[in-house]
Parts: sequence; C-alpha cells; structure tokens
Amino acid sequence: MENMDIGRSFTFVFEDQNWVVKILIGGLVVLFSFLLIPIPIILGYQVTVIRNTARGADLPLPEWDNFGRYFSEGIQLIIGGIVYYLPVILLVCVGAGIGALTSNSNGNGSGAAGVLVACLNCIIGLLSLALGLIFPAAVIRYAATGRLAAMFEFGKVWDFIRNNPGNYIVAVLLGWVASLVAGVVAVFTCFLGTPWTSWWSTLVQGHLLGQVWRAAQGSVTGAVAGPELGGSELPA
Repeated sequence: MENMDIGRSFTFVFEDQNWVVKILIGGLVVLFSFLLIPIPIILGYQVTVIRNTARGADLPLPEWDNFGRYFSEGIQLIIGGIVYYLPVILLVCVGAGIGALTSNSNGNGSGAAGVLVACLNCIIGLLSLALGLIFPAAVIRYAATGRLAAMFEFGKVWDFIRNNPGNYIVAVLLGWVASLVAGVVAVFTCFLGTPWTSWWSTLVQGHLLGQVWRAAQGSVTGAVAGPELGGSELPA
C-alpha cells in the first residue's frame, strides 16, 4: 500500500498551467448551482479528478470540454446519494410532520412531541455523520467501475473502508477540513469568493479520494477502471 501525499491534495490545483481559467470556470459553475443543473456537472468533474489522481495523472486538471459526460456521471452520484441518505430524509420528514401536527394541536401534547423531535434530531445528526463517513467509499467505487450499481454493493463498500481505514478516514476528515478552510477564506472575502473557494475544496476532496484509491491498488502504472479508462475492478 502506497503512502498518500496529503499536502499535494491542497496545492496540486495551482500546478496546472491553466489553473486560473479552470478555477474561474469551476467557480462560475458553482455560482449558478442554485439553478440545480450545474450540480451534477460539479460532481461529474470531481469523479474525473478522482480517476485521474488514482492513475497518477492528476495534472493537468480535466478540461471543461465534456459537460455532457460530467452531467451524466453527476446524476448517477446524486441518485446514489439519495439512496444512501434516504433514512435521513425520511426522519426529517417525520420530524417535520410531528412539528406540523403539534403546531395545530393548541399545545396539547406539545411537550412530549418536543422531546420526540429533539430525539429525532439527535438520531438524524448521528446518522448523517455516519453516512458522511461511508458515502465517499461508494463514490470511489463508482469512480472505479463507472457503474451506479457498484455504489450499492454495500459489502464491498464496507470492505474497502475496513481494508484501508487509515488512509480513508484521513482523506474524509481532511476533505471536511478543506471545506472549513474554504468557508473561512470566503468570510475574509465577504463571501464574494465563496464559489471559487468551494470549487477548490471540491477538487481537494476529489484528489484525496483518488489518492486513497491509488494507495489501495499499490503502484499504478497503467490505466485504472472507469468508463473511459478500462482496467480491473477496484480491490476491496
């Protein structure tokens, strides 16, 4: 198993000769994510970063020349995310329903309902944290195979985490750190730089996950699995 170069994940973006243009475009895509359509594009681009990093070709950054493919792959990640987070979604709906019923009950049973909602919120928080730690492994498996179904091979997803616990946990936690750093920098720019700092953190997270995949395979000299790359199934 190879070691990860953690520092590189935070700086590799700036080694691309055209990083200014690519970051500018990425930030603009994030800026218009309220239109929803750009969100799959963001995710699909990140998948490409994961694959490129896994095969040791993290530079240059992917070109902005295949929006259709990025969109298609991003849609599949969104579908996978909905399935994984379905328990959280259902619990949120239950909590909202209890709150609505309580507000229309003239205070009858509001105390018990409040306790129940508080308990649900605790469960939702813990479950969201657990899924936040597990879901990136499903993303890696999708990037490795190009198959949506690979995200739902839960045994293999768990085996991947279990067999690569150190690198995997470090990558996920540092991905969260990158998001935090992006948020802090955004504050110092009066939030004007939010789309671009957010885009940087997205690339950092993709690079970290790609390194986990690469380390799990050992030394990678050829192409790795993926829709365009061929190669074998990602080892658990």
